[in-house]
Amino acid sequence: MGTLAETGRPERKLTRKGQETRHRIVAAAAQLMYERGVTEATLEDVRSAAGVSGSQIYHYFADKQALLLAVIEHQTEAVLDRQQSLFADLDTLEGLRRWRDALVEYQLRLQCRGGCPIGSLGSEVAQTNPEARLAAATGFLRWEAAIRSGLQAVHDRGDLDGDPEELALATLAALQGGLLLTQLQRQVRPLEVALDAMLAHIASHMRRP
Repeated sequence: MGTLAETGRPERKLTRKGQETRHRIVAAAAQLMYERGVTEATLEDVRSAAGVSGSQIYHYFADKQALLLAVIEHQTEAVLDRQQSLFADLDTLEGLRRWRDALVEYQLRLQCRGGCPIGSLGSEVAQTNPEARLAAATGFLRWEAAIRSGLQAVHDRGDLDGDPEELALATLAALQGGLLLTQLQRQVRPLEVALDAMLAHIASHMRRP
């Protein structure tokens, strides 16, 4: 007997067509939940946006909760994938600044709309859906770990006297606060100020050349 996947159904290997259909459903649900919120995005809306039948949705997902968990994973992967090439260079101040610039530029392209996809979902489900809250929290832990990895490398070289774990958590917290205010104010200045302050703090703990 197979193990249970996030769908709530026994895990099974999907055909290529099945993978594509499942991905289309998750991507459509992610966009709708991002734009309207989890509650307002109905399974009927997802069915229509994905161009599938209701039976196809239930073939891959036992219920809306299973689809929501898949959406959180999808959004986490999307957020981290966009930054993957930058994470490798977070072991230098220059690399941290390039990461900061890329985050600001991305918000400019979005016209400061939407905020953080993981944070938006997480804040909506935090009080009412423990399983989804944990999934979103896990996404943030992965993000924090990617930041921490670069800072840990600086620390291991002897060029950082601060705690990489605390600095990474503070950096992610500053980023999330900056993204929320940027979304509300429709300008990137809050994100710029939050990240610049955090990078200045990190720089103050770095050994001068």
